Amino acid sequence: MTKSSKPAALADATFLPGLLPEHPDAIGAEGHRMRMRQRLLKAGPDSLADHEMLEMILFIALPRRDTKPLARALLARFRTYGGVIGAPARELMTVDGVGEAGAAALKLVQASALRMMRDEVAAVPVLTSWDRLTDYLTASMQHERTEHFRILFLDGRNKLIADEVQGHGTINHAPAYPREVVRRCLELHATAVILAHNHPSGEPNPSREDVALTADIARAAATMGITVHDHIIVGKSRWLSFRAEKLL
Repeated sequence: MTKSSKPAALADATFLPGLLPEHPDAIGAEGHRMRMRQRLLKAGPDSLADHEMLEMILFIALPRRDTKPLARALLARFRTYGGVIGAPARELMTVDGVGEAGAAALKLVQASALRMMRDEVAAVPVLTSWDRLTDYLTASMQHERTEHFRILFLDGRNKLIADEVQGHGTINHAPAYPREVVRRCLELHATAVILAHNHPSGEPNPSREDVALTADIARAAATMGITVHDHIIVGKSRWLSFRAEKLL
């Protein structure tokens, strides 16, 4: 290998700032980062522990900082990799050293994953890809600290037109109004919807208010020929379908 050449494993990834040291033989922090990067590219992401994944994300955003202690502090605070990625930015920034740049990098990872999942849901009729839909809704909502009420608007082939959060609420309530749901359906030319909201308490069992609201929306939608296919409640570790529970 000539003096100016790079190892083959590094040649295709110089576009990642902060991941690649200028000198492949670097020691210390730069050498550690290079070895982690090589392991990721050669052996795949399963070769990295949760704290190493977080460390790599953070050292892109914080190239002059030792990010290993930050990664471990985040896991200690939020318990799991998903808990870290799903935590609100304001809470991430309370961990000393993360700052705005670190929080933004972590939230970008979450946003990228959710966008990929939403694209997969939109690619085929929703009712034929139920597992993809529930995986997406779980990833989107299970870490929220307050209730979010969202609606998936579908066309005549049950393909996704839009996915919108219609209301943000408190820890046990998110406002939703049947008239507004129908109005938005008409604006988007949607012929069906799937309702969804989360229970930050962790248990997806519906309240009497959840059941009553769902019935009100279904009745209002039916007057305009719009079908409510289901209402999904997302908890911490499981979800519940109104249709499966014969509540709709």
